[in-house]
Amino acid sequence: MCDCCGAEEPIRLTAPLADAEVAKLRAGQRVLISGVVYTARDAAHKRMAEALERGGDLPFDIRGQVIYYVGPTPAPPGRIIGAAGPTTAGRMDRYTPALLARGLKGMIGKGPRSAEVRAAIQQYRAAYFGGIGGAGALLAQRIVAVELVAYEDLGTEAIRRLEVRDFPAIVINDCYGGDAYEEGQARWRR
Repeated sequence: MCDCCGAEEPIRLTAPLADAEVAKLRAGQRVLISGVVYTARDAAHKRMAEALERGGDLPFDIRGQVIYYVGPTPAPPGRIIGAAGPTTAGRMDRYTPALLARGLKGMIGKGPRSAEVRAAIQQYRAAYFGGIGGAGALLAQRIVAVELVAYEDLGTEAIRRLEVRDFPAIVINDCYGGDAYEEGQARWRR
């Protein structure tokens, strides 16, 4: 507990995520993620889906990984990355269950997920994290290394491997069916 406000301390996670880490998470908890996450937005998800439909491989081993729905802006002089705020996760919903079935364990974005994705999160024991919208410049400070992985022609939407340190997020959907958005709305209706 925080001495000043009584809030729970954030849970520290290391990505890639182990099943045991995912099992401890509950909707509404604050987390700090360190380790490796991959970037992918709409265009990259479409290409990954097409590769899987053709029987091909994904550009990285997705088992245990976290995908951050971000298309960072170009890096300003002296920085490794530009602003890196989350994008709307719902745009990836049609592609997400197939990635979860192949071992994806976490996603970072903003906004709610479809019922199909929430069911797949439960079925495949994963978690969806809410990133802080509008704070891309601050979130970029939590990224300590960047490496291009695939689809360079997509520019900012290319897949990148990020090393993050204490990246802040909130568990929105846990592997037990918890939904922080729904729970928050219910709490305020009372």
